[in-house]
Amino acid sequence: MYELVSILTPSFNTGKFIAETIKSVLNQTYQNWEMLIVDDCSTDNSIEVIKSFNDNRIKLFINKNNSGAAISRNYALKEAKGKWIAFLDSDDIWDYKKLEKQITFMKTNNYHFTYTNYIEINENSESIGKLITGPKILNKRSINNFCYPGCLTVMYNSEQIGLIQIENLPKNNDYAIWLKAIKKADCYLLPETLASYRKRSGSISNHSYMKLIKHHYYLWRYGEHKNRVSAILFTIRNLVFGTSKKIKYIKDYK
Repeated sequence: MYELVSILTPSFNTGKFIAETIKSVLNQTYQNWEMLIVDDCSTDNSIEVIKSFNDNRIKLFINKNNSGAAISRNYALKEAKGKWIAFLDSDDIWDYKKLEKQITFMKTNNYHFTYTNYIEINENSESIGKLITGPKILNKRSINNFCYPGCLTVMYNSEQIGLIQIENLPKNNDYAIWLKAIKKADCYLLPETLASYRKRSGSISNHSYMKLIKHHYYLWRYGEHKNRVSAILFTIRNLVFGTSKKIKYIKDYK
């Protein structure tokens, strides 16, 4: 009934935020979880903050060298023991019923791969008035169009999909995971707002369009091993549907 959830949390210099992230996990109504935090050689007080939580379900791993989020997520997946794999970055927050509601949704409908709505917050944890949703069902074709699921909302069944490993991509490594998971199961939207994504200065979402285009190309060229022409075409596809997402799936939120 209460299978273990493995929560994967890469960490790098988020000492200002990670306590709130961990508290949002501790406050879950569903309590059978392990939180696998992989710190990527933080130079701030992140490690001290993590160690201040005295709970043996919180497991801290520290990379020997600064390696990036893809390597950190791969390491956490190798260490995961849970049937359910969930993703939560070290500056984001969950609603206290997130795990309970999502697992119930998956078990009731026999779904193996799901995501939820989320809102955006600022560095002071205040809503900035945006709610992000997506298509009710994602298959291989639609997830190739664009990365609709927010990383902090995704959960999948490891018994059906496995413990995915991805290439060492500098960005879009969450998208790389979904592209592999979708080959085993369609992805379904739980249309409830169960997480808060923190918009920070310097994040990938604030980078120039040229950098965003480059990272999408790298995803298809090196993450999915497409030839150059195919990688360019998939990148263009992402740009077109990314514009569509802003119109159709990003809503005002109060």
